[in-house]
Amino acid sequence: MAASINASPVHRERDLLGQTVLVIGGSSGIGLETARLAHARGAGIILTARNPDRLHRAGLELGASIAAFDATDFGRLERFFDALPTPIDHLLVTGPGPYYAPLAQFDLDSARRDIDAHLLLPLRVARDAATKIRPAGTLLFIGGTGGRRPAAGHAFTAALTAALPAMTKSLALEVAPIRVNLIAAGFVDTPLSASLLGDQIDERREQLRTTLPIGRVVGPADIAAIAVHLMTNTAVTGATFDIDGGQQLVEG
Repeated sequence: MAASINASPVHRERDLLGQTVLVIGGSSGIGLETARLAHARGAGIILTARNPDRLHRAGLELGASIAAFDATDFGRLERFFDALPTPIDHLLVTGPGPYYAPLAQFDLDSARRDIDAHLLLPLRVARDAATKIRPAGTLLFIGGTGGRRPAAGHAFTAALTAALPAMTKSLALEVAPIRVNLIAAGFVDTPLSASLLGDQIDERREQLRTTLPIGRVVGPADIAAIAVHLMTNTAVTGATFDIDGGQQLVEG
């Protein structure tokens, strides 16, 4: 038993060797960091994203195949999956930040775009990719925890936040033996977070450093670590994993 335990870290270093990981939204932040870790573990990488310049740089860094398009263009998404030359093993779907707005300022067009990105995109990916992912492979979604606490301006986000875990469980049954899981993240220090918060980003970072039980801000590498774990742990499906450094404990 001791020999087996001692050998396991060495095994994990290349536990994705010979496998293929596709990341939708893989040119920066969580998607790119997950692709980097999967690549370091031996996987071949396919990346898609809307920004062709960032995507090109990420592709060069990882030796990845790339395709630049907006994944919420569902016709284009379907054509992308139809054209995939070989099966893949794991698929991660990232997305934009949540849409918060009080009722007086609620914009239906913005809400529809959020539904496309956070609810319909995972469903379309599950449908279009079901024949492309090898049995016992992984379909991973990135969600959030921000809508769990009732608050003014959170009604729409709360609905989407509640919907994703339920959808994940049902999809895990429908596309089995492909495994389906959801990572629900709190604040993650990514370029997207910085762009959303603007001049307030440093204040938010300092607030989290001083209040979170872990004493630091959650970064993309933290999310990547659990994403790759879920790719390699074949016993897990239909589950939602919170990763927020204890943010819900101190802010909720």
